[in-house]
Amino acid sequence: MNHIGISVKPNDARACSLLCDLHRWLNEKGCEVYIDHGLDGCVDCSAGCTRMPVSQMPAAVELMIVLGGDGTLLHAARDFIGSDIPILGINLGRLGFLTDTPVGSMFQVVEEVLAGNLKTIRHFSLGAEVWRGDVMLASGNAMNDVVIERSIHPRMIGFEMYVKGQFVFRMRGDGLILATPAGSTAYALSAGGPIVHPSVNAVTVVPVCPHTLSNRPIVVPADDEIELRLVEAPLRAALNMDGLELQVLEQGDRVVVRKSGGITLVYLPDRHYYEVLRTKLNWAGQVETS
Repeated sequence: MNHIGISVKPNDARACSLLCDLHRWLNEKGCEVYIDHGLDGCVDCSAGCTRMPVSQMPAAVELMIVLGGDGTLLHAARDFIGSDIPILGINLGRLGFLTDTPVGSMFQVVEEVLAGNLKTIRHFSLGAEVWRGDVMLASGNAMNDVVIERSIHPRMIGFEMYVKGQFVFRMRGDGLILATPAGSTAYALSAGGPIVHPSVNAVTVVPVCPHTLSNRPIVVPADDEIELRLVEAPLRAALNMDGLELQVLEQGDRVVVRKSGGITLVYLPDRHYYEVLRTKLNWAGQVETS
């Protein structure tokens, strides 16, 4: 791997400093470095890097390195959906389920990855379309979750959910989360959803503050098409994808969600998923020894 893309958490002095160090180190290794063009002032490009929008990097790089938290990685990963380019996340955030490489091990891990000693996991994304009658208003992709929710107003919204054309439920509440396994440890977990192993081909459906307590999280096959129909919206609602608003919704709008392209993430060779959960979520208990 000689063509390396880098993006970092914006407006973060620590991230910028690490970017400069990593940039110089990669240059010494003889790598051609591509820096996110939105990071002006972060690094001196006279040292041998090329400015490039992240959206163009999948066609130019062999490895993408992201310095920041899970949110920073999600921002970069949207442009790599459907690409086989591996993404390595260096954790500068809090929990870091997706960016779990410690910053103190950055150079060691990157050197291993450049040598081809990498462990990758392929995550699928979700694609969503917003329809108003016969007109598609917007479409987008999310690695973590697709969320329909009330906007800034305090009143509940009502919506119906269909899976493969079959009616599932009608619900009133603050919203609904459709999460991938990668996203099951994000917003969906905070809303009471289950943790889903990355190897499970499923989508978690998690109600947000449902008016009726009988509305519980369910898990559906990822290959099944899901349709949400906004049947009650006293004021406008919104469709968010990975925490960013895609489209303002009005009563009568439909949201169609399908499994979409994959994203390849690089992890530490000795990474153990359940150990990550125990560490990040502070689970108690140790293995008993005889």
